[in-house]
Amino acid sequence: MNKIKDLTSGNIFTQIVKLAIPIIATSFVQMAYNMTDMAWLGHVGKETVSAVGMALYLVWLGTSLMYITKIGAEVGISQSIGRKNMEDARSFVKNAFSLSLLLSTAFAAIVWIFAHPIISTFNIESDFVNQTAVDYLRFVAFGMPFTFSNISISGIYNGIGNTRTPFIVNTIGLIMNIILDPILIFGWGDIPAMGAKGAAIATVGSQFTVFIIFIYNLYIRQNPLSIKNYIGKLQRQYLQPIFKVGGPVALQSVCFAFLAMILARVLNNIAEGNEVPFAVQSIGAQIEALSWMTALGFSTALGTFTGQNYGAGKWDRIQKGFFITLAIAGFIGLISTALFLFLGEPIFGLFMKESEQGVVQLGIVYLIILSFSQVFMSIEITATGAFNGVGRAIPPAIVGIIGNVLRIPFAFLFSYTLLDLLPLFQGWISSEYVQVTGVWWGVTLSSILKGSILFFWFLVLLHKHPENDYPLPFQKFWIRLLPSRLRQTSIVINPLKDEKLNG
Repeated sequence: MNKIKDLTSGNIFTQIVKLAIPIIATSFVQMAYNMTDMAWLGHVGKETVSAVGMALYLVWLGTSLMYITKIGAEVGISQSIGRKNMEDARSFVKNAFSLSLLLSTAFAAIVWIFAHPIISTFNIESDFVNQTAVDYLRFVAFGMPFTFSNISISGIYNGIGNTRTPFIVNTIGLIMNIILDPILIFGWGDIPAMGAKGAAIATVGSQFTVFIIFIYNLYIRQNPLSIKNYIGKLQRQYLQPIFKVGGPVALQSVCFAFLAMILARVLNNIAEGNEVPFAVQSIGAQIEALSWMTALGFSTALGTFTGQNYGAGKWDRIQKGFFITLAIAGFIGLISTALFLFLGEPIFGLFMKESEQGVVQLGIVYLIILSFSQVFMSIEITATGAFNGVGRAIPPAIVGIIGNVLRIPFAFLFSYTLLDLLPLFQGWISSEYVQVTGVWWGVTLSSILKGSILFFWFLVLLHKHPENDYPLPFQKFWIRLLPSRLRQTSIVINPLKDEKLNG
């Protein structure tokens, strides 16, 4: 448990899978907090689901911000270990942990103070939905310093190659949340039914428990880097590379969260205040997370694997690791596509009571539309992990931000200009909802574009990097697809090891 894993030698497929499985399981556990809430709240009513769905966008925004410390820690620690520099690894840990506490506390204070104006931006007409969202958000804000710091601590463990501990600790929290959710939402004995507030209290209590267990492990039970104090003065020479790698990832995810909030408002405007499409999108996003969380697990494993081998200068392993992970992620995307196409009704039906059949039918359509982008989404996520591992987080950020911005004009394009060309999905939804599906067709198109562009961008990096002397698999085929100017351009990476960390 305390051993730092050396990923610079050995079987690549086995190493990536062993790293990825606990990360995926941890991601599912973290996602299951929200899915558990949604599953129980769906039995309360669609208004409560819409309210919590709005609040969760702010949780998503805060989670995105924490990618600064999570990704910065994973890459900084793994590259330092690859270079056999344990002192730098320890400093990355301390700076990432201290920064995460500072950022999460500040974000929680802002969310609590401005909860009302934030929720009002979603343009939902129901006073009940808006007030429920504010109450849920303020309760959750109390636990944000613990919830978001847990994300960074998981990144620290990932960086040293120990992906099992975050899974075990987060699973304990999930079990606690599963037990508390129905008790606090519906009431039990002398405990009154609290609805959305009960779900928030269950989540905060569970995340606080996870935080305490993490702290116990870091200080007492496990201390692989022999660190005496994880909180200390922030050091510019380590903060700079943390922001350099984690900053673009966080910026991309923050922009994604903001744009998702804007897209939710666009959806509500097109639906003319009808909360059904938003409820569908809130639940559908949780379902789709099953596929992208799985791909993200392999992407995070690839980032750690690539980081160590980049620090060790082993480009043959970097290249093989990328294509092996790409094949795995592509297979995951194909499975998701089949599930969304053929099993939409039983999957979506898990989250709504039987009387909400109209919501389930629109949810089936949502999953069908998103099914066409699952493979490309998996490719995008895999390439992002590879870029992060070599310290090049800007290309995924550029592609991700531009691609997500395009979702807004795509939504108007499909919902208005190309409305007559959209499938009617007769037998599933009424004609009044066809216009709403234009928003989801825009999301699908943007995912296809992002996955394709980022894949070829990383191929260019592999092909033209001056330290990589190994040919690409099927190199002649890939090179023919690249513009001639890109074939001739040399690529220089500014690695973290070029930073003067000790000066």
